Amino acid sequence: MDRMDIQVAVPRVSFASLVSRKKSEDSASVRERVMPARRIQIERFKSVSIFCNARMGTREIQKYCRLDANGQRLLARASDTLMLSARAVHSILKVARTIADLDQSADIRTGHVAEAVQYRGFDRENNSTLNG
Repeated sequence: MDRMDIQVAVPRVSFASLVSRKKSEDSASVRERVMPARRIQIERFKSVSIFCNARMGTREIQKYCRLDANGQRLLARASDTLMLSARAVHSILKVARTIADLDQSADIRTGHVAEAVQYRGFDRENNSTLNG
């Protein structure tokens, strides 16, 4: 599980939700939100042999995933609390970079880090099992 960048629990969908006529977001709408982030990543990595944030190595993470003091404190606290490996911390940074790209933000903000940490569901569950 340590190699999975995003880990979320997916709750059971109720029957009422399955048969609801409420319209959900369609793929075209999602694509409209994702394509600008993809263009940002393509431009970012045009001089190297990678094409997206998920493929960043340590050198690219250090260059493109810099955090302000608040973001660093949040990630340090999460790392200590959840006993994250270096791989998990790097995964969080890559996911935070992607969230910032989706937000069309040049900087990774504290909120981006917080959201990325939330996607480490297995680490939270595993940590509560170890400490509970």
